Order: sequence, then structure tokens, then C-alpha cells
Amino acid sequence: MTTTPSTTAGTLADPDTPFAVVDVHKALRNIDRLATKADQLGVTLRPHVKTAKSLDVAALMHGAAPNPVTVSTLAEAEAFADGGYTDITYAVGIDPHKLPRVLALLRRGVTLRVLLDSAEQAAFVAEASRRAGIGIPAQIEIDCDGHRGGLKTDDPALLDIGHTLHDAGCLDGVLTHAGESYFAYSAQEQRLAAENERDTAVTAAGKLRAAGLPVATVSVGSTPTAHAAEDLTGVTELRAGTYVFFDLVMAGLGVCRIDDLALSVVVTVIGHRPEYGWIVTDGGWMAMSRDRGTAAQPQDQGYGLVTDLAGARSPAWS
Repeated sequence: MTTTPSTTAGTLADPDTPFAVVDVHKALRNIDRLATKADQLGVTLRPHVKTAKSLDVAALMHGAAPNPVTVSTLAEAEAFADGGYTDITYAVGIDPHKLPRVLALLRRGVTLRVLLDSAEQAAFVAEASRRAGIGIPAQIEIDCDGHRGGLKTDDPALLDIGHTLHDAGCLDGVLTHAGESYFAYSAQEQRLAAENERDTAVTAAGKLRAAGLPVATVSVGSTPTAHAAEDLTGVTELRAGTYVFFDLVMAGLGVCRIDDLALSVVVTVIGHRPEYGWIVTDGGWMAMSRDRGTAAQPQDQGYGLVTDLAGARSPAWS
């Protein structure tokens, strides 16, 4: 993870390959596209920095000033706190042994929200808050599409958890993630996923409020739904991460164009097997990605597109 801004930059002809390259102009264009959308929808944009794990890239998002961010590990939270970020959501279900690190960040003046979806989690977060004399801001994860964890809006545990957190001064709000939108192959499907994501989160927040519980944050987001959303009434913040660089999965869904992809890996050819039609490079799948995200899409792009150093595609190679 890049925890301090870099002060030097190489060139694409640097022989010390493999290395990653960010097209700053494309990244800024991508960043501006979603920032403008969030402004139009009247919500706060909370980028997910797990995609880049870089203060340099995060600084591109809203100018140089630290802005609200989402993280997937406490190491990311700590690194961004060291970089001056004080408004962080840790969007992975919390477990007890991580709470000392959470409390350490809270004592530093960082607003670090945790995520949970069970009565057991709510109980140990509430107890830790009472012992420490510090309210640990907690969001209740809501399941909007069966993609991962979270409570259904009609689960009786929703109100029980809400009361447990509120009584300890911990209830911050609700959060959902439309992970199934990564399999929405048309603009209409993506719009419907965005509407369902919004409606699910707003419904959960409404049930908590109807029970007399305050809900400050209603958080939604995935890169496809963030770009497809047309109305986020009742939502307070929008999360997305892939949008900064985009990738071939997003291009395959039509969320972006190939020309919007802002991240590449430069490699050197180190071998040639003409009998197989192969070249061998010094950048394998660990350098590029072990994520074959397009394998299930109509166009399987393998581990990435092949281009020259100027970015011109070489369609004969895969």
C-alpha cells in the first residue's frame, strides 16, 4: 500500500518491470464523472480506497483535501488516518479482537464506523463502547440482493440490534451493497439494481426511525449502481471504488468504455515460443490480476488487453 505520496516518477520505458501505470488524465475524468453525479443526486461520495490503496490516488478524488473514504481492512484505515483522513467507514463485518485497533483510531480523533449484522456483534460492540467510555459508531448491514452478508428489512433482529447499539451510543445508520449489480448486463438492469439498493436501505432506515431510533447515515453503493442511479431520495451517501480506474468487468457491463480504463501493467518480453504462438513476459497473473472477472461475461478478456507503450491495442494478442 502506498502510504506516503510519491516524489519521483519513472517513464514507461523504465526497464525495471513489471510496474503499474495510472493514466492520471483518464483517472481524473472518471473521478469527475461520479463526483458530478453525486452532486446532482445530492449525496456525499465516499470512495472505496481498497481499489487503489494509495494516498496519491485518493488525493485525486476531491483535490488534495482528505475526504470521506471507505476501507476493507484496518491496515487501510490506519494508513489513511496517518495520511490525514478522519472520516472512515470500515465496511467489513467487525469481530471482537479488532476492536482495540478501532478504539485506538477513535481516540486519535478519527471517526471510524464499523459494520455488523448480528445481535452478537452488536452486543460486543456496545459492551466495548461502555468499557472504553467511547461510542463506537456502528452501521447495520442490510442485504438488498442476497450477494453477501446483511439483514433483510423484515428481520426482527433489525430493531433489536438497533436498540442495543442506540442504548450504548453507537448507532450510526445502515449500509447496503448491491453486489449482484456486477451481473447486470443492461442499463435497465443496472437502474433497477440501483432502485432496489436505494429502496432497501431507505426501508431499513425507516423501520428504525419508526421505532424511535435515530439514523444519521443511509449508505449505498457499487460502481454499476452508483453510475446508474437516477434518484437517491432518502440516501445520505454513495460508495464506489472501481470507478477511479474502471476495469474490463465494468467495460463488459457498459458502465464505461475501454478508453476509460486508467490502470495498466508494463511488462518486458523475456521469452518466445513460436511453436505455440506464445511470448513470455516478466509479469504473470500476480502482477496483472488473478481475478478473471470477465470469464462469465459474453466477452472473456482473459487477464487483460494487450497494448503497446503508447496504449494502442494489439488485437492479435490475448
